[in-house]
Formats: sequence, C-alpha cells, structure tokens
Amino acid sequence: MRYLLLLGCLAFSAMISAQSILSGKITDQKGDPLPGVTVVFPEGGTISDMEGNYILSLKEGTYRIDFSYVGFETKTVRIDLGKNEQKTLDILLLESQNLLDQLTVTSGRYEKPLGQVTVSMDVLKTDLIERNNTQTIDNLLQKVPGFSIIGGQANIRGGSGFSYGTGTRVLILVDDIPALQSDAGYPNWNDFQVETIEQIEVVKGASSALYGSAAMNGVVNIRTAYAKDKPLTTFSTFYTSYRDPKDKEQVWYGNRQPFETGLSITHRQKFNKLDLVAGTNFRTQNSFLESTYDSTGRVTVGLRYRINNRLSVGVNSNLNFGKSSSFYYWLDGDKGVFKATQSTLFTSRKLRYTVDPFVTYFDKAGNQHKLLSRIYQVDNKVTAGNQNASILMYGEYQFQRNWNNGWISTAGAVASRTYGNAELYGDTSFVAYNLAAYLQLEKKIGRLNISAGARYENNTIHTPTYIPLSKFRTRFDTIPTRKIEESRPVFRFGANYQLGKYTFLRASVGQAYRFPTIAEKFITTQFSSAIFIIPNTKLRSETGWSSEIGIKQGVGLGNWKGYVDVAAFLTEYNDMMEFVFIPQYFAFQSQNIGNTRISGIEATIAGQGKIGNVSLSMLGGYTYIDPRYRIFGPQERKDISVDYNILKYRFRNSLKVDAEAGWKGLGVGYSLNYNSNIEAIDKVFETQIPGVKSFREKYNKGALVMDFRASYSFLKYYKLSFLLKNAANVLYTLRPAMPEAPRNVNVRLDIKF
Repeated sequence: MRYLLLLGCLAFSAMISAQSILSGKITDQKGDPLPGVTVVFPEGGTISDMEGNYILSLKEGTYRIDFSYVGFETKTVRIDLGKNEQKTLDILLLESQNLLDQLTVTSGRYEKPLGQVTVSMDVLKTDLIERNNTQTIDNLLQKVPGFSIIGGQANIRGGSGFSYGTGTRVLILVDDIPALQSDAGYPNWNDFQVETIEQIEVVKGASSALYGSAAMNGVVNIRTAYAKDKPLTTFSTFYTSYRDPKDKEQVWYGNRQPFETGLSITHRQKFNKLDLVAGTNFRTQNSFLESTYDSTGRVTVGLRYRINNRLSVGVNSNLNFGKSSSFYYWLDGDKGVFKATQSTLFTSRKLRYTVDPFVTYFDKAGNQHKLLSRIYQVDNKVTAGNQNASILMYGEYQFQRNWNNGWISTAGAVASRTYGNAELYGDTSFVAYNLAAYLQLEKKIGRLNISAGARYENNTIHTPTYIPLSKFRTRFDTIPTRKIEESRPVFRFGANYQLGKYTFLRASVGQAYRFPTIAEKFITTQFSSAIFIIPNTKLRSETGWSSEIGIKQGVGLGNWKGYVDVAAFLTEYNDMMEFVFIPQYFAFQSQNIGNTRISGIEATIAGQGKIGNVSLSMLGGYTYIDPRYRIFGPQERKDISVDYNILKYRFRNSLKVDAEAGWKGLGVGYSLNYNSNIEAIDKVFETQIPGVKSFREKYNKGALVMDFRASYSFLKYYKLSFLLKNAANVLYTLRPAMPEAPRNVNVRLDIKF
C-alpha cells in the first residue's frame, strides 16, 4: 500500500509539473488595476485579485480566453502554450461607451450592467454635479425622473408626501451603509460629500428585502471615489447672486442682494499600498428668505490599505459643522412670500460626524467577505424646543459567492443600535435596536436573468416609563410598555430578459415594510406659537408591495450611445403613516391613515457620446402617477384640502430634462423641471396660514423652471462656468408657505491637476 501511495504521489507530481502557467495583470486605459475581472476559457476560469493579477494553470495547447468586466468591453485572445511553458500576458480593457454596460451594484448588492438589472434604476455621474454647481445632493436628485423632494422629504413616484422632518421611505446609503439620522429616519442633505462622489445610483420601488425598513419606496446609494494610480487634486469655488423676484414689492432686503459662496478642495492619491481620498467644503449663504442664513463646513477623509492581493482594510470619515437660521412658514401669501413669520423662526448649530471602518477579503475560492460598520454622532442645538442628539452604532457582515453553476449568492447579517436624547422627545432618552439577516440570489440562464431576495428583520424600541407633555395642552398617560418589539420577513423577485442585443424586458415585485422611527412615535414639538406636533405611542408599522414591468431599449447615433426606458408601476401601502392634523389639540400627529394605492407610468431617456465633433450627454423623463386612498370615506375627507380622492403632497405629472453639449472646450447646457400643481395639502394650512389658499388658487398650473449654462475649459486644468437658474423667475412652492429660489446667477471656477 505504501508503494502504491508513493507511485500515486509521483504521478500527481508529474501531472502538476506538466502544467503550463499563464499569468498577467489587467488594467484600464489609465493604467489602474481592475480587480474581479472574469477570466474564462472553455474548461474553466478564474478572477483577477485586488491588484488586477490573474494566473491560470493549463495543459499545453491552443486556448481562446475571454476577459470580461462589467462596464468594460470584453476582450478575447487566442494563445498557444507549450509543455511546461510559463507565459505572461497583460491585458488592457477599454471602458464601454454604452450606458447599458455601466457598472451598478445597488439593485442586487453585486456588480452588473445597468441593462441587466431587474428594477428601474438611474445613474448620476460626477460631471452632472460639476456642471450644475451642485452643493447638496438633494438638488441633484431632483433631476432624476420620478424623484422629488418636498420639504426635505425624498419621494419616488409619489411614494411619500411631506413628513415634517421625520421618517422616510427612501433609504440613503453611502458606500452601501445606511446614512439616515437614525432616531428621526431622516437625511441631513448638507452632510453628504458631493466633492468626493463617483456616482449615485437610484433604485425605484420597494427594496426592503435587501436594505430593510426605510427602503420601502426606493434606495439612493452614494458611491464615493477611490484613488487612482495618478494623483488628482481638484479645487472649485463659486459665487451665486439671487436676483429680485418679478414682483418688486416682495423685496425685503433693500440694496443688499442675497448671495451664496463657497469652495471645495479634494485630493486622491496612492502611496504604495495606501489609498487616500480627502476633501473639504465650506459654504455660506445669506438667503433670499428673510432672517435666514446658512454657514456650513465639511471635511472628509477616506483611507484604504491593501495588506495583500486578497485583503484590504480602511476607514471613511466625515465631519460636518455649521450654524443656520430658518423659518417654518411665510408672513403671508401676498406681499410677504419671502418674509418670515417670526414666531416660526429658529436657529441651530450642528456638529455631526461619521466614522466607517471596513474590511474586504477574497478567499482562495474567490468568495468575497465584507465587514461594514458605522459610528454616526449627531448633536443639533436648535432653539424653540427642538434640540436633539443621537448616536448610531452599525455593523454588517456580507458574504458573496459566484457558484460554478451560474448562481450568485449574497448573504449578510446586520445589527444596529440607536441612542436618542432630545427635547423633541420630552427631554427623555430612547434606545432602538435593529437586527436583520438577508439573502439575495441571482442566476443568468441564457438571455434570462432572475433574482430573488429575502430579509428577516427585528426592530425594538426601549422607552422610558413616562413622558411629560403638559406644555403641549394635553397630558398623555404612561407608555403601556417599556419595550416595543416587532419582527417581520419580506421578499422580492425580479426577472430581466434580453429580447435583442440592446433590448431588455424586466418585471419585478417586492414587499415593503417600515417600522416607525423614534421621532414619529414620540416627537413633542411645535412649529409656531399655536401649532404643535404631538406623539403617537400606538403608531403601527406600514407594509405593502410594489411591482413594475418595463422595457429598456438601447439607442445610438454614431458614437452617441443611450437608451429609452418605459415602465408601468403599481404600489400599495397598508396602514400608511402620515402626519394628520388633530383639531381638538390643534396639533399634527403621525397616524396610520389607511390603505393607499399609487399607479403610474414613466418614460426615461439617457445618453452620452459624440455626434461628429460635438459631445452630447442627456438625462430626461416624464412621470405620471395616480395616488389614491383605496377607501375614501369621511375620515379621509376631513383632513385634506379637496373633496375628491387623492393623496396629499403629490405631483400627478412631472417632466425632467438635463442636456449638455461640448465642442473644443466650449460647453452649453439646458435644464428643465416641470411639476404639475399639488392638488391636495393639509386643510389646516389653507385655513390657518395667511395666504396659502389664495396663493394656491393663483398659481395652480404647476411650475416650469428652466436653467441655462455655459462653460469654457482652458489651459488644460481650468474650467469657468456661468449658470442662470430659474431663468424665467418663476414664483413657486414645493410645500405650502415656503417659496423656492427666484432667478439667480452663478459663476464657478474648477481647477484639476
């Protein structure tokens, strides 16, 4: 037996020694390594490591090898290998110019082309940020078809209304990590680092199965940039002058024109195995609104260290600080549109920071392991009883495997803890926990790509035994229990079928689920001397589902590539949560308003490239929604300003267009944003706030806002831009009693070296 074993070892050694070795490095056009490239030959394959290196052990012979990477053109080579030959073959992959091939991760938690995703998704690139002088991403997101922000509340295809600064159905992520203020479930739009963004991915429709409670209406994933082999430093500065409104009687500031100015600096560089991305942004505004201002600063540092070809560790951090003053509603809707009602004026100082350590590891079988974590500290010192502080501790483990049979699986576990202490909650403290596990499966079968996901989520809030609320005209009894707990599973399914080379048909359905935030259940504040917001300890979770069917068709003209996308969608919510006016307390309260249904259609067009010598990029779309209560009875009628069935704070029709053309350093652009009239609002706004009803009757045709821009790039590193926003000087509001900016002129200088 011993001799047989020895002979077997010798035979195996001879077989190994007869193998030929093919190895090399895969890079892009800039020379940066590409990790995770699929290297396939008829009998097997591998993937490149974190430095773009690959190695194949092959028998002698002739091979056809494909090198493919999402967002890049596939490269095929034929190579001859002799017995025991060792050969080096470096590969250069070219970035695909087709938008259908651009890399996305948010829809399925792994990289795949936009054309193959099973849900509606839009992707925003950094050039859109620069050419629109975007300082906060909420302004940028409103260029996405079907996306709107009303009073700071994100809304996709009518899935949300206006929530008074608490709760959201659209989850905001930064590099796959939830970035909402956890006690309120609300995004602080000023905090997101636009200066270091690589791209923004917007997923439309229920994503609770993948991302949890706050994602029932969609997801916005902000993906930040990594350092490249070549160092990059950018500097930008701008000045905005707000011009007088058409009605000169609205001018309250005399000869001191309102303005905004700021600057940002970023640097990206590799130091051997260490990657650095750093940025800073400072901005100050003397607003076009009376008695309001904003002065804010932001510092961002990202570090990644590649320990070896399989393991990397890093940390991203973001510090935000500043002070501001704002009011809740105008003096009146006639001559005081831009003036403040002083009783609703409040000032605030903020200090917020995030620290996000992470680990990425590829094991020998090619499986990916990720550890994601976050510490998020919030300290908002706000007058008028609105002070609040919270800290979030978040951790997630993710495992991803690409199986030999074509399945791709992504599994993970999440744990988070929120501590909140605030005047907003009656000067009391709350602790909330979230535990979840999820599984996502995807498989490509010929032209068919299918995906399925499931998540099990547990939410718990530990409460104090008593909340004093006597100052809000009513006294609430002791909370029935010190522990509010709920667990629930959610599921989703999607499919994408490639009908032709550039034609993709998709369908998806997903369950939606949202657990109330601490603020929605326990907020105790006021936004005027007479109108309050009171808690609702009996508020229940909302559930539902969303579905869609859509088709994406690639289009092209010469070197200009793009797509047209058409989708029909249907969303239903059960026990939908919205703030409702309670006459007996003269206060708003978050309540379960019943069951709702939102249906509609959406058409999108996007493209980039060159037509002759002219570069052209564009994004545009039209969205129609029909938002209704499933049962519209006396209870529903009493709260809204109209007597027919429609949900509050929704635009039935919206149209978005943003286009940019360039030639020999010159650039010209145009932007259009049309929203039809918001038909229904809270009835109390029309009866209690001066001029809301008359203003809405006068400006009831919706708002068409157009922007124009021009730029010139010179001396290799410099770009000077001029922007005219709200060119027609339209007077309009997105939420009652708060006007948007009048015509304003922007000048911006960008330097890259």
